[in-house]
Amino acid sequence: MRSILRQRILKPKDVAIYSGEVNQVIADLIKRIYLLRSQAGDGETVTNVNDLFFKYSMEGVATILYESRLGCLENSIPQLTVEYIEALELMFSMFKTSMYAGAIPRWLRPFIPKPWREFCRSWDGLFKFSQIHVDNKLRDIQYQMDRGRRVSGGLLTYLFLSQALTLQEIYANVTEMLLAGVDTTSFTLSWTVYLLARHPEVQQTVYQEIVKNLGERHVPTAADVPKVPLVRALLKETLRLFPVLPGNGRVTQEDLVIGGYLIPKGTQLALCHYATSYQDENFPRAKEFRPERWLRKGDLDRVDNFGSIPFGHGVRSCIGRRIAELEIHLVVIQLLQHFEIKTSSQTKAVHAKTHGLLTPGGPIHVRFVNRK
Repeated sequence: MRSILRQRILKPKDVAIYSGEVNQVIADLIKRIYLLRSQAGDGETVTNVNDLFFKYSMEGVATILYESRLGCLENSIPQLTVEYIEALELMFSMFKTSMYAGAIPRWLRPFIPKPWREFCRSWDGLFKFSQIHVDNKLRDIQYQMDRGRRVSGGLLTYLFLSQALTLQEIYANVTEMLLAGVDTTSFTLSWTVYLLARHPEVQQTVYQEIVKNLGERHVPTAADVPKVPLVRALLKETLRLFPVLPGNGRVTQEDLVIGGYLIPKGTQLALCHYATSYQDENFPRAKEFRPERWLRKGDLDRVDNFGSIPFGHGVRSCIGRRIAELEIHLVVIQLLQHFEIKTSSQTKAVHAKTHGLLTPGGPIHVRFVNRK
């Protein structure tokens, strides 16, 4: 299934075609920021930006996966979307409890059934939501085909027309990709905004590069992102400091010798790149926020560093990486074109906590100040 999906979404050029759809979502996000600011006492502060970016991320990835809008950024969110958000929150709240429950002896499990039951109920809600939207799109495709019309579209259209996956496999993959693409993207955006607010000198440097190479109001596409390497470096540095998935796991497929140690085939390995990201031997002045460390000094220079691999690496790397990067690159450019992001009187130091994912340990409040 991965080999089929990666043909459509794992190369930058594959997801570049979705720039228009993502920009429409970004336009709605910026309108939402203006509305939220108008309701603030100082006319500038947006409280708990992760809630806002959660809705943006969900709307953005669903636009690509389902080829339809969910209404996450509307004043009145559709009930079906509200139910999905509730199911997602329930799933994550039950995630760690269910994981630990797996270590409990079987004879004890009947006495603590609620966490597992709630965990399954949340997944039923996630699959139901996805199935409804997939079915709606497939009915539309079938309607067009029955009338002899030429059908074209995005990922879901391709999967249906190619018949490379069964309908059940489409439900499963689209559900999990939506799930994997919401919190991960929203947390990363929240950390990015937090770091920019606390490091105005970095923000000004990134903004100056955007204005110089793209202009103050040019709506960017994927083709514009290589023109602003600091924006890409900003994302890499944010994920180095706050990787949404703090670790990766692999099972060895053959006997290996690493560092003089024999690791037999079938051994489960765990790499906590949240730890290696903070080691000075991998990243000089590792605790400092320095996006420029990711910039190339020339065409032949490479800055690959396996001390930080937030998307994993190789054939098992994150299949939604390019979608997430597109959503984040384009929104960061446009946020900085419209606003100067500053701390407010409500901005407190926020530390990370592990909750299945690496999440902000508290709400992030910042000011979005109009560019002069």
